[in-house]
Amino acid sequence: MSRFDEVIERRGTHAVKWDGLKTVFGREDVLPMWVADMDFKAPDEVSEAIQKAAAHGIFGYTIVPDSTKEVIVNWMQSRHHWSVQKEWLLFNHGVVPSIGAAVEALTKPGDAVIVQPPVYNPFFEMIERNERKLVHNELLLKDGRYEMDFADLEEKIQTEKAKMVVLCSPHNPGGRVWTKEELTTLCEICEKHNVYLVSDEIHADLTREPNKHLPAASLSERYAAFTVTLVAPSKTFNLAGLQASALIIPNKDIRTRLQKVFARQGQFTLNQLGIAGMEAAYRHGSEWLEEALDYIQENARLVKEYAEKNIPSISVMEPEGSYLVWVDCRSLGLPDKELLDLFLVHGVALGNGAKYGPGGEGFMRINVACPRATVEETMNRMKKAVESL
Repeated sequence: MSRFDEVIERRGTHAVKWDGLKTVFGREDVLPMWVADMDFKAPDEVSEAIQKAAAHGIFGYTIVPDSTKEVIVNWMQSRHHWSVQKEWLLFNHGVVPSIGAAVEALTKPGDAVIVQPPVYNPFFEMIERNERKLVHNELLLKDGRYEMDFADLEEKIQTEKAKMVVLCSPHNPGGRVWTKEELTTLCEICEKHNVYLVSDEIHADLTREPNKHLPAASLSERYAAFTVTLVAPSKTFNLAGLQASALIIPNKDIRTRLQKVFARQGQFTLNQLGIAGMEAAYRHGSEWLEEALDYIQENARLVKEYAEKNIPSISVMEPEGSYLVWVDCRSLGLPDKELLDLFLVHGVALGNGAKYGPGGEGFMRINVACPRATVEETMNRMKKAVESL
């Protein structure tokens, strides 16, 4: 039995995924397969580090120590073959607020910022709430796999006079791990038109062979000069509640501009337990992660194979990275609200594809970072839902 087979009660822990069901879906008697966090315990070393920090009993103001910076540098080198310098690092409590800060620091109100939907929906909010113009460069779905539409991207950069592209790499919700060729073309376009690239790489560690995540900024010093890379241990080790993330910014001018925004917000450090958890995860979490990746891959494969055998009217996009499975339900011919309700009535709360923007209509997102028994029960319920039509 795998450690990840353990079913752990999360209700009553203020977990959005479980305790937020009533608020979001109107009922609690469903399997929550929507929010992108794991139902797995973090590595033991993380819990031990947090307990040690908590046992001290004094929770005063903190600084992010060099030791935390060093483990991030070492992790990026060993995991992604990118030589990062400690001076390039800034810290924030999450990737989403870092996107908002980058938009504020590097663009002006009214400027166009491009995203590539269907994509993680807080991208839209961070752009529009900062009074920038949201522009869609919709991904192309070819043979059940997303590709970037570079011709459309370059045209919209020019016609909209865009100042920034926000990239999701690996892609959420589609699970694409962008290739070196794709990232190079994207960066060449950004460089040609003097456009900043903000690369959300929070799922970077969750790739599986033969796919390999490449940080966009690692491909060239030229690309690094206009790129803000966002990373965190939150998806990798299930630490979202610790609220600790990092920004990797080789360009000193860009770094300074972000620091000024953080200063205006009064944001200058991480919390004590977040520092302890982040450092322990990057220092000791590799073995745990390899086991988790194998387990998640089997869960994703189960979803795909089950659907092919038992629910042929839906099509499953097996992820190249992340623990999110994107399911094409368009052939069922239901509006998005009815599609969501169909599965909800049969006891499964899924991520509604429409909220991820153009191209997401008719899709559902399933989080498979949970015990296999939960995935199996989810698929059984989805089968009954489709058969009820």
